[in-house]
Parts: sequence; C-alpha cells; structure tokens
Amino acid sequence: MNEIKQKLVDKSIEAFIMGLEIYNKPTIKYRIEGFSFFICNAWELMLKAELLNRNENIYYSDKSGRTLSLEPTIKKIYSDKNTRVRLNLEKIIELRNMSTHFITEDYEAKYAPLFQACVLNFVNEICRFHNVDITKFISQNFLTITANYEPLSNEQIRLKYPAEIAERFIQQSNQIDILTQEYNSDKFAIPIKQNLYITKKKDEADFFVSMCNESQNKVAIVKELKDPANTHKYTFNNIIAVVNNRLSKANIKLGYKSGFNSYVLSLFIEFYDIKNDNKYSYKHSLGNYISYTYSEKLVDFIVDEIKKNPSGFVNSLKQK
Repeated sequence: MNEIKQKLVDKSIEAFIMGLEIYNKPTIKYRIEGFSFFICNAWELMLKAELLNRNENIYYSDKSGRTLSLEPTIKKIYSDKNTRVRLNLEKIIELRNMSTHFITEDYEAKYAPLFQACVLNFVNEICRFHNVDITKFISQNFLTITANYEPLSNEQIRLKYPAEIAERFIQQSNQIDILTQEYNSDKFAIPIKQNLYITKKKDEADFFVSMCNESQNKVAIVKELKDPANTHKYTFNNIIAVVNNRLSKANIKLGYKSGFNSYVLSLFIEFYDIKNDNKYSYKHSLGNYISYTYSEKLVDFIVDEIKKNPSGFVNSLKQK
C-alpha cells in the first residue's frame, strides 16, 4: 500500500511540474488547455494518495476496477462545499471539461488568477498531506505563472468571436469576477491589478501628471448605453452561491431544510415576477435559445427579504 501511495505522489509531482512548464513556455499556444489538464491530473493523484492515507477506498463501488475521478475525490477530501480550495478546483475542472469546444487564448486573462491560486494551494496541500516540499523538485520562482493580463472588452469579444462563443465567454468571465469579489480569498483567486490614485502630495507619488487648462482637447461627461453583460452579471447558479455565502457570513440560517437552493430561488423569481423587471433581470435571445442573467440588486433584494423573516421566508413564498 505504501508503494502505491508513493507512486501516486511521484506522478502527481511530475504532472504538476509538466503543467507549469507548459504554461510558462511562451511558444506554446495550447497552454491554457494543457495546464488545466495536467493540474487536474496532479490534484487527482495527490488526493487519491491522501484517501489511501485515510484507509479509504479509491475505486468505484460497481467493481469495474475504475478508480475515482477527480470530482468525487475532491468531495471526499473537502466535504465542506464552501471550502475555497474546493471551489477553486471546481472552476478549473469546468475549464478543463469545456476546453475541447470553447477555449480561446482570451480566457487566459480571467483564469490566470485562479491558476495562480491553484498552484499555491497544491504546494500547501501536498506538504500538509504528504510532507512534500515542492521546491525540492522545482525552483520557487517557477511557481509564479506568467500570463497576458489584457482582457478584451465585451464589445471586442463580440466582434472577434461567433455569437455562441462570445456569449459563453462573457458569461464565464462574469461568473469568475463575481465569485472572486464575493469569496475574497487568495485560495480561490489571486487577482493581479494596479490601482491609480491622484494625490497632491508629491513625496507620496510614484509618477507625476499635469493638467492644462489651455489644452485644445476638451472633454465632457457623456451618458452611455449600459451593457447588460456588465449590469446583469449573475447567472441563476451564481445567485444561489452568493446568497448562501452572504447568509453564512451574517450567521443567518434559513428556516428551510434544504437551505437556499434552486427551488427557493425559483419561488422568489416567480413570486416577484423578476424576469419581467429589467432592474433585476435581462433576457438573452440567441436564435431559439433564451436565457436570463441577473443584477447585483436582485442579490441584495433576496438577502434583505430573508433577513426580515429567516424562519418563515420560504413558507411565505409558498403561501402567497
């Protein structure tokens, strides 16, 4: 048994290093897909070795001889579905699963923060579970991934790609933005951003700018049309995840056995006729396919209503 565990850990380390080498090699264009394949494989092997440490079965119960895939392995190790390490892995698994159809190089700017968090999570967890110092196999500086951090705007995406791919890309991008902000954890994503502030204190400035009243290039504030991809970012499942996260932070327990789930959200949407209120929802039509996305205001609305009566919230929706 110890020999099997060691082989799993050794293969895991090799898959991890291969993923990093592919991602950090500038001449490879298939690096997003390649990294997602290898990093998922590294986690699967490492976590299976931990299951063996716990004397748990790593095979499916149907006696087919197949070992567990990554998804059920994650659920066994990280039983709390809100664990940030698990949430990060599940997002990367989504990317791996759709990589043969929808992946473009422009996904890199959005997924790079998740990739970086995933790399550091792996380093920490393989040390915690198997007492392995990964820097003995690869230099510390190679644990920082290199990526293009210039995401396209929604307008540029729609011009560059067919409608189906463009809308899928925008929706996926919005989901990552929402969850990164909501979870606010470096175990889920490590954003790379630069904030600029204007100050009159010269000694506190990193660089200097000037304003000229005599300039011939006049500017003015204009009103512009709002893109629903920016104002209504939330998918149905995003609403569920974010509401549950906010209720957990506020230590509010919903008086419904299954908690705030798709059934409760559907009741709320139907009761308040949310789909016909542009303030809360936006209807997307792509050919014969219709879908809805939702605004931040809807999340606030739901949470505020639950706070008023957590124990009777669901029953009141049913009765009315």
